[in-house]
Amino acid sequence: MKPFQANLVNAIILISMGLWGYLGSAEPSTTALIPVGFGLIFAISTPPFKKGNRVVAHIIVLLTFLLIIALFMPLRRALNPVNNMALLRVGLMIISSIIAMIIYIRSFIEARKKT
Repeated sequence: MKPFQANLVNAIILISMGLWGYLGSAEPSTTALIPVGFGLIFAISTPPFKKGNRVVAHIIVLLTFLLIIALFMPLRRALNPVNNMALLRVGLMIISSIIAMIIYIRSFIEARKKT
């Protein structure tokens, strides 16, 4: 999978899981919309990322890293007491972001080897 494709898939997962968490909650919290905001930023930045814009690529990597760290707080809340649906949503967002991060880093390493 190419980095821009991983970015788009991650964006879709973040948007859909964030909206599901917000709209599916009896008492929705606006913090559930944070992944949606990141997903929208990632989706909007996909075309320049696809064209090879290095600045956009580095910003996406930084934001993805920050998002992974930020998602561990909702993960802790989903574990105590165990909330299976929240755990599924947050776990999926973390996993997709980590996979995207791995793809980004591999792409940077390959680009570095070519130069």
